[in-house]
Amino acid sequence: MNEKGFTLIEMMIVLLVISVLLFITIPNVTKHTASINQKGCKAFVHMVQGQVEAYQMEKGTLPASVADLNTEGYLRDGETQCPNGDAITIDADGTVTSTSTSP
Repeated sequence: MNEKGFTLIEMMIVLLVISVLLFITIPNVTKHTASINQKGCKAFVHMVQGQVEAYQMEKGTLPASVADLNTEGYLRDGETQCPNGDAITIDADGTVTSTSTSP
């Protein structure tokens, strides 16, 4: 009898190999999440800095806060934080910085 298909043992071996690969890759992915969020925050700060400069060119003055950029349409509503939750602030000289909100 020549039946085509997998036996139970072959299926168990395939599942074992897949689970071992998952056990190897999942910790590496979760370990790099903080690094990815930090890079996203840095990119967001650069984008907001560009919007501050555009605001200054059009209005002739620096925005007092990120909320001013939101109300004038330079940023989408609610874009006041980095992807990792850090707050974005604008200094008196127009420099954009991120400050950690976590303890």
